[in-house]
Amino acid sequence: MKRILTGVVAASLMLVGIAGPATARAPQAAPAPASPSIAEIAIGGGYDELVSALLYVDEKLDAGLVDLFLNGTDQYTVFAPTDAAFEELYGLLSVVLGTPIDSIDDLPAPVVLDVLQYHVVEGRRAANSVVPPRGERTITPLLGETFDVRSNGTIEDGLTGLRDDARIVAPNNSASNGIVHVVDQVLVPPSVVAAVSGS
Repeated sequence: MKRILTGVVAASLMLVGIAGPATARAPQAAPAPASPSIAEIAIGGGYDELVSALLYVDEKLDAGLVDLFLNGTDQYTVFAPTDAAFEELYGLLSVVLGTPIDSIDDLPAPVVLDVLQYHVVEGRRAANSVVPPRGERTITPLLGETFDVRSNGTIEDGLTGLRDDARIVAPNNSASNGIVHVVDQVLVPPSVVAAVSGS
């Protein structure tokens, strides 16, 4: 299915010119909605691990996330981790769990769904409504557990103190159904950290 999705969107993404991960810049206002959907940005931008995670929970849990982000008209803000971010998480989990984690399907699907929902916020929120001018801003994603975004674009989540904090590295990628902010770490909710660590 991933190959089919990739083929469907490749031409439109080449015309639009979606940017990959880049250096964080000052918070900006919301750009106008653009023609590619959130799912098309993920596929065309080379966020293979994120796409695999969406497909995995759809297959195992019938979550409907691919259709939501490909064809849905409701507006969402997605904090999209890079492939390198997923690889770093797999390495960390391999050490913590004492067993190799090489891909997203080495993890329980309900846990992956929680992590994915921790990256999605209702509504179209540009960088200037996510990154505060000073201090921290609390963000409430679909999962319901909050995370804090600091004025320098770093994010405090359940793994703060255990690895480098996530940072918004490419904000304001406009989609027809929302906005994508690329982050350089997978955001992990405190409940997942507690479950994995047994605390």
